[in-house]
Amino acid sequence: MSEHGDQVPGYRMIRMEALPDAPAAALADVEAWQARKAYPNVLGGGGPVFGVAEELETGGWQIISLFSSSYPQGSRDTLAMTFRERARDAGDAGDTAAQQEWQRNAERLDWEALNELTVLGRRFRIVRGDQFIRMGPTGPEPPRPSDPDPAKVGHGHEYRGRTKGFVIDPFTPTGMSEGILRMELLSLVQAPGTAPSAVRKDSLRAVETHPGGVLLPAEFTAAEFSDGHWAPRQMTNASPQGSRDTLTTYLRVMAPVMEKLDDETRAEYGRLADRIDDERCDEIVIDGCRTRIVRVERLVRVGPDGPESPRPSDPDPELPTAVQEEQLREEGVFDEYRVLNEEETEQRRVAEEQAKEFLRLFEEQRRRREAAEEA
Repeated sequence: MSEHGDQVPGYRMIRMEALPDAPAAALADVEAWQARKAYPNVLGGGGPVFGVAEELETGGWQIISLFSSSYPQGSRDTLAMTFRERARDAGDAGDTAAQQEWQRNAERLDWEALNELTVLGRRFRIVRGDQFIRMGPTGPEPPRPSDPDPAKVGHGHEYRGRTKGFVIDPFTPTGMSEGILRMELLSLVQAPGTAPSAVRKDSLRAVETHPGGVLLPAEFTAAEFSDGHWAPRQMTNASPQGSRDTLTTYLRVMAPVMEKLDDETRAEYGRLADRIDDERCDEIVIDGCRTRIVRVERLVRVGPDGPESPRPSDPDPELPTAVQEEQLREEGVFDEYRVLNEEETEQRRVAEEQAKEFLRLFEEQRRRREAAEEA
């Protein structure tokens, strides 16, 4: 099935097919349809996210990184690291020419903010994705029963998710519910007055330049209801347990130090973290505010030349690593003989004390979880 019949380009097609031979996929499609009723509104889920993709000879673009950078530069740094890894592999294989080519392009990324490179005939691109959350009368949509959640408590970071290795190819068949959601999301643009003019202009342009799209595997975050609205309080994770673990780490480790909690509040936060661990619950009240593990949909727009790159209006405040290092050296940050002033000395002392406390609380949490697993 497609928007305008069978003669439209592949990147504009949305092929919806029943999935009778895939029970898990069929169940996920049913849950997605049910979510349309319980959480009928689709809202922006924060700013864009970025990842790295490599064009495949067989068609489509394969994601070769985690798709979680808030700014394009984070993905450029990941691409430079990928090139260095391939340079090492080429060197181990005795291919000196390939090793030098990979290394040369890695060093180029250290100095230049590039969103696409071709190396040894292979195309690589920094890819942009939009985030969305379903909202209903009770708030944002929590994880669905069919969402993978295999990690044990405290081991959410070990589940790397389904995004790395995912192929961005609009021609791949999808279930009915996902296909309808793709059509809904592809039609969304920034409404007048909801974003700066440059952001809205880029949003409108993307509908023309990249009219197709693909949904990435969903991710998860913790959102807090405060001052009459829901807002995310952490980066996304590949699984609900990853978000629960991030939340309990905040309660046991980060908040006591960063917020300078008193002993009573520390104890209360610890009890909340214990409850999250024991019940693997997806909603809890912290300081009178509802906090919920929320499902985040992510859409990559696709045009005739592949997935969308960063837009001109996307925040991109970070510098390439070599440029940043050069600036810091000019400012004397790396001068080991520079005498710190009184304010800098105090800042360093406070930072060292915080680091020691973080390490102590991390170790305390690790021992607690190891004891729970043994029990």
